[in-house]
Amino acid sequence: MAASSDRNPPPFPAEEPETGVCDMADGDSDEGEDIFVSNINPVSRRVSQPDRASEEPQDLFNEEETSTAAKSNGVHSDDDNDLFAEAHVELSTDKPGSSARKEPFTSSGPRPATSFTQSPAAMQPASLEQLEEEEARDSFDLDVAVTNPEKVGDGMNAYVAYKVSTRTSLPMFRSKTFFVKRRFSDFLGLYEKLSVKQSLHGCIIPPPPEKSVVGMTKVKVGMDDPSSAEFVERRRAALERYLQRVVAHPSLLQDPDVREFLEKEELPRAVNTQALSGAGFLKMINKASDAVNKMTIKMNESDTWFEDKFQEVESEEQQLRKLHALIDSLVNHRKELCGNTAVFAKSMAMLGNSEDNTALSRALSQLAEVEDKMEQLHQEQAASDFFILAELLADYIRLLGAVRGSFDQRVRAWQRWQEAQSTLQKKREAEAKLLWANKPDKLQQAKEEINEWEARVTQYERDFDRVGMTLRKEVLRFEKEKAKDFKSQIIKYLESMLQSQQRLIKFWEAFLPEAKAIA
Repeated sequence: MAASSDRNPPPFPAEEPETGVCDMADGDSDEGEDIFVSNINPVSRRVSQPDRASEEPQDLFNEEETSTAAKSNGVHSDDDNDLFAEAHVELSTDKPGSSARKEPFTSSGPRPATSFTQSPAAMQPASLEQLEEEEARDSFDLDVAVTNPEKVGDGMNAYVAYKVSTRTSLPMFRSKTFFVKRRFSDFLGLYEKLSVKQSLHGCIIPPPPEKSVVGMTKVKVGMDDPSSAEFVERRRAALERYLQRVVAHPSLLQDPDVREFLEKEELPRAVNTQALSGAGFLKMINKASDAVNKMTIKMNESDTWFEDKFQEVESEEQQLRKLHALIDSLVNHRKELCGNTAVFAKSMAMLGNSEDNTALSRALSQLAEVEDKMEQLHQEQAASDFFILAELLADYIRLLGAVRGSFDQRVRAWQRWQEAQSTLQKKREAEAKLLWANKPDKLQQAKEEINEWEARVTQYERDFDRVGMTLRKEVLRFEKEKAKDFKSQIIKYLESMLQSQQRLIKFWEAFLPEAKAIA
């Protein structure tokens, strides 16, 4: 245990040397199946091999026995070197393609000792392709929709209730189709519960949409204008995307709070949700990052994968913020263009009415109608810019903040491990002083404290490795979902723009004969 607490804390150990693997394989005689009695600590298993060697030395050094054991495992002895080379590559996390290799073992025989690995890195999904295979095995049928926003109450106590409909064939739910009514604070309460439980394990929790005091105040006081309707629709769509991301996560779907949110008729009122949305959420993430940066023990990252990914996340977040600002500018430009087009159409209609030339008057009136249609077209394009592109970027800016929070959780797990090691070292020094001072009355208590902190160090080390493994898988999953979302939304946006341009061409083609008919 002392060796475990004194070593450096890389989260993913380097490749095992081939000699250690071969030693285990050489000891795998007729009793190879005993290796799988305990797979907790492969190092301790290798240490215990000399005891077995002393009992049955003829099995370790008899070539005939070794050959027989290899054949009983379904692998010819001539291919032993290739077998260990395959197993050695499988232990490495530096080569993403290694996960695609198949083990050359038969299904009938027991697996040799080289196939069992306990390295955290070896347990990781080594590539995006392997992650896709895992998700395909975990596929499930579940659709959720947030519809029918309805104002409940009057005045400043009013709120908007949304219909959350679920259709599923999963046996964990009571029925196949059901719906409940939820308000915005219920969605924030769900995020709060998931964050408390799941984020400590390295999970990336999808953040909820941001609050808007101005927009909700207009809805509460009953201002019936287009901006209020647009605000409600924008929030409805954002809540639907948020909930779809939650239920699409295999770990979050298994959470009882998620099932309760989808099924239970009435939920306890969520309170203290002011800091869980919008600027409050980003402020909370930044505060957590500042706390990590101020740690007394700085983390010397030994795994370049985490360092590179974290830098990528920070850079991508900055670029998305710049692009989001430009998309907002584009939306405002299209809205301004709509207003100018409407004024131009109205002026053209008035000019047509005052014109004495019949053909010219009719052409001007037709041009005014075309401009009215173009105004509607510009409004639709502005809506596409906003709901397809701007909202997608806003979602992923918040999601990247959640990814940074998961990286910070890993650093905090490392910090907890290091603090426990420091405390253990102090306890051992105190024990040494008691031995030197010859105080046996306090020595037993010191030994108990050392045992307690040794257990803590071991547990915190496991926690750190587990958070790293989960984070690795979560980042790969996030990148896959991000690529899929951007692809679908960009295609949707391009199709929308193509349809708009085709309609625009038809408008001008229909007007062209009227212009040519002017005498």
